[in-house]
Amino acid sequence: MFGGIQKIAVKTIVAANIVAIIMMLIVGYAGHVDPREHAVISNLGLIMPLMIVINLAFLVFWAIARKIQILIPIIGFVLCWGPLRLYCPVNLPSKPPKGAIKILSYNVFMFAPWDIPEGEPNPIVEYIINSGADIVCLQEASYDLKGREKIDSAIANVYQYCDTVQKKGPQGDVLCLYSKFPILSRERVRYESANNLSEAYVLNIHGEKVLLVNNHFETVGLNNDDKDRFHEFIKGEMPSDSTGHESKFLAGKLGAGARKRAPEADAVARLIARYRQKGMSVIVCGDFNDTQLSYTHRRVAEGLTDCYTATGNGPGWSYHKSAIYVRIDNILCSPDWTPYNAHVDRSVTTSDHYPIVCWLKK
Repeated sequence: MFGGIQKIAVKTIVAANIVAIIMMLIVGYAGHVDPREHAVISNLGLIMPLMIVINLAFLVFWAIARKIQILIPIIGFVLCWGPLRLYCPVNLPSKPPKGAIKILSYNVFMFAPWDIPEGEPNPIVEYIINSGADIVCLQEASYDLKGREKIDSAIANVYQYCDTVQKKGPQGDVLCLYSKFPILSRERVRYESANNLSEAYVLNIHGEKVLLVNNHFETVGLNNDDKDRFHEFIKGEMPSDSTGHESKFLAGKLGAGARKRAPEADAVARLIARYRQKGMSVIVCGDFNDTQLSYTHRRVAEGLTDCYTATGNGPGWSYHKSAIYVRIDNILCSPDWTPYNAHVDRSVTTSDHYPIVCWLKK
């Protein structure tokens, strides 16, 4: 009798393991779904950490039980290798060679903090000045006119070329580019958005024209209370009687943001393709407000190298506010560049984002 019960238990656990693998595959490849058609499915990449933990738990269970069924979670991880590597890459250290250029992308959250005593330096401005980056792309770089003049004046001592663009409107975002290479031209990427924008530049890098695109796509649409509830939902701390209602509410908000970002990503992808058809080299930076398993990331990264996936290690969470940890800041490049040592720099914490850094060599 005990043997029969044991067989039923094993079959039940096997079935649960297979379901977990199927769910991990759905989550991993959710970025192939257009959020304008299926917004909820397209956002499933947010729960990839949960899927990884569940499938690792099955792996540990079968290992302890010393069952041949350990092959089931192993096969699952193999089938989901592409999304897993995109989400949490593992690479050997890659020291930048001589002649590589350093790229820095950073959502500065309006150069927080805002209570710095008069005469003391802003830590974000100091970080940028001392970063040694050759190209700096900033998002959410708004400031009052007097503060902007101070910031530009301080940074101009390091960067000869500077450009600032703003989305017209009461809450319109500001993008900044600081470069050691000449800015030859600029072009707004045309898409509908009340507050967000993308700007394309042509730079002269060592005598070659290179397209650089700085992006800040549509926000996820969650306020601080929503983010707290999302964190509770992911950790399983939400009361069971409210889980259904809250999950639908959060899915609706996340879906609305994803639907707005989809045409923005399409517009940037079309612009990149246009310049690539001319044979131009490409570098893309910015805050995508979407995970690496999203439609937004997949669309913009088509034909490009994700520098963090290629050379970084770990999940590389770049957003760290309200107990939500995701990698939504990116540096991408065309295949004619070789990336080195892409990483998220956690040494500066005043913004709600960490900067992402990478070296590129032709």
